[in-house]
Amino acid sequence: MSRAEQALRKGHLTQPAGASAYDYYLRVLQLQPDNSKAETGIQTIVVTYVERARDALRRRDFGEVNTLLKRAEMLAPANPLVAEVRTQLVRERGRAQLDLPQGEVIGLPAGELAVRSAGLVEQLQRVAGRIRSEQLRVIIVARSDAEGRWVYQQLREAVPGYRVRGDIKVGNPAKLILIKPSGGAP
Repeated sequence: MSRAEQALRKGHLTQPAGASAYDYYLRVLQLQPDNSKAETGIQTIVVTYVERARDALRRRDFGEVNTLLKRAEMLAPANPLVAEVRTQLVRERGRAQLDLPQGEVIGLPAGELAVRSAGLVEQLQRVAGRIRSEQLRVIIVARSDAEGRWVYQQLREAVPGYRVRGDIKVGNPAKLILIKPSGGAP
């Protein structure tokens, strides 16, 4: 039990394999199936994962929320806290979609974006020309902030002297949303 509690204090919830709080609690339960301290310890690990998932949800890091909930579900498949946060995750993902304004959507192929292909750069240059000529705003939805900044840089460099107006949102799939100044779709 002392090793389990020590691993828990160090934050070694389920890793490293064989030396985590979870592994130590399981060993105790194999020797003493009714050990309430070990059962409570496992529940503490589950609650810790759920709390971390809630923190990630507040940051809208949906991938991290999903990862943490899966870890919690592996330890306690029917835990009501996990189900509650999973419901919140679905609701927040829906809200995140609603936060995006309506406009013309231009998909950005993930493979080309990952390698920053010449073809994608050309596509972004053409879009930048439209943004300037039609005075559009752009919402860049990218898988990371760095990826969004790269896309914005390509748009900006394609139209020297013109200020591309827009915003970057982290999300998936990557895309551009072109918006007329009045707020409608182009």
